[in-house]
Amino acid sequence: MVTTILLFSSLAVFACVFAGRISDRIGLPSLLIFILLGMVFGEDGLLRIPFSNYGISETICSVGLIFIMFYGGFGTRWAQAKSIAVKAITLSTAGTVLTAIFIALLCRYVLHFTLMEGLLIGAVLCSTDAASVFSVLRSRRLNLKENTASLLEVESGSNDPFSYMLTFLVLSQMADPLGAGETVLLLVKQIGFGLGIGAVSGLIALLILKRYPFSNSGIRMCFVMGIAVFSYAFASFVDGNGYLSTYLCGILLGNSDYRERIPLVHFFNGITGLMQIMIFFLLGFLATPSVFGQIWTSGLLIFLGLTFIARPLAVFLLLGPQRSSLGQMGLVSWSGLRGAASIVFAIMATLGDQGLSIDVFHITFFVVLLSITFQGSLLPWAAKKLKMIDDSQNVLTTFSDYADDENVQFLKISITKDHPWLGRTISSLTLPPQTLAALIIRHGQNIAPEGKTVLEENDTLVLTAPEVEDNVLFTLREVTLPENSPWVGKTVAQYGKKQAGLIIQIRRGEDSLMPRGDTVLATGDTLIIHLDNM
Repeated sequence: MVTTILLFSSLAVFACVFAGRISDRIGLPSLLIFILLGMVFGEDGLLRIPFSNYGISETICSVGLIFIMFYGGFGTRWAQAKSIAVKAITLSTAGTVLTAIFIALLCRYVLHFTLMEGLLIGAVLCSTDAASVFSVLRSRRLNLKENTASLLEVESGSNDPFSYMLTFLVLSQMADPLGAGETVLLLVKQIGFGLGIGAVSGLIALLILKRYPFSNSGIRMCFVMGIAVFSYAFASFVDGNGYLSTYLCGILLGNSDYRERIPLVHFFNGITGLMQIMIFFLLGFLATPSVFGQIWTSGLLIFLGLTFIARPLAVFLLLGPQRSSLGQMGLVSWSGLRGAASIVFAIMATLGDQGLSIDVFHITFFVVLLSITFQGSLLPWAAKKLKMIDDSQNVLTTFSDYADDENVQFLKISITKDHPWLGRTISSLTLPPQTLAALIIRHGQNIAPEGKTVLEENDTLVLTAPEVEDNVLFTLREVTLPENSPWVGKTVAQYGKKQAGLIIQIRRGEDSLMPRGDTVLATGDTLIIHLDNM
């Protein structure tokens, strides 16, 4: 039985990975493909595998959400996000509540749900999905004006905890109505313990990461995984908001300096990717598409009301007074993608057994399916129509692994007495595209170069350029010339590229030389040689 489950799980992962590659090429959000694959495997799909265990699904998805929300904070580059923090937090708190209220009113007066059922639908659908938004921003490289990418990232990463809190509050009221004092106490505990435990967990973990010598990077990664789970579990244990706690813990750890932070970002990016595949596939697997015929009208009306009324109203009411442009408010309104968190919270409602007369799970699932399909697919188009694309920006700067994703290489050039750049200004130099003069070292002093700066003898000019991308295939080989090498005393031009490869750098002692045709090779030189893979 266990072997069968493992085999099935591995095949599902393979299918999702390869389907995700195809979805990127055709412009569909990969998360939509994961859901559809789950439906194909399910009891109404081609394979017709029966599965309807909401309890197991809720447990697995809740664990997955811990890592998704932790990475939502861990992967956020706070230095880039500080300028829009007020807007983002306003949207993730007041915006979440307003959206829930507007949806509840729609459900009550248009669809004739009970007030509590309307509030429940509003609570589970009021947050945007971090995984969906991150997926579209990164995969489509949406470089947006006005730091809008950071705004969407922080809002979508931080509003799921508030959606969870509203869902928890509504379910508590439906099970056993609370008085005003009890409701306030519940909210205070949710927010207070969530923020407090998240901050303390993050600070203690940070202290350990900086001072404790882990034996290897794998142990360090295990420790941070433990902290992510602990910050959630302990906060939940004392009736705090576990998702808020782990999100805040992630922000603290992802935006501090300590050994091997960037590899940790990549590690959690991979873990989060796996969690997204698992959650979206499992939710698709759990769904029963034949039920859509009974709820599609309600689902469609809720989607339309949410997309074109509730979300835009909340955004314009909150961002308008903060002087956001019409383009930014329009794009933020359209970017309110719903996702896995909403469906997981709907499973919570289904398991609550509150005597619901509506199918919360399948209504929510249907709305999420429409949201990812239409909003996710049309997000790049909407950004262009609203004139919010700015290719002078880089969306990857909003993520805390930016420095590693967009590595910069440094090139040191010594200005000798016979160098052709001697006596020339920086502005007169013809440099390759995307290459910048970053620094001049003159007599031990660092000088920031300007266009009118003249290069002097013995200056060291430092240039920067983007690192070669991973998909560029080449091989480098190091060769150190012994005393009896036939190349000692020969020039670089005589080296023979076709037979031995192209010399792209010479290391001589502590110096690195850029090879010229007349450069004479010496004993002990280490040659960095490019070998043509083709």
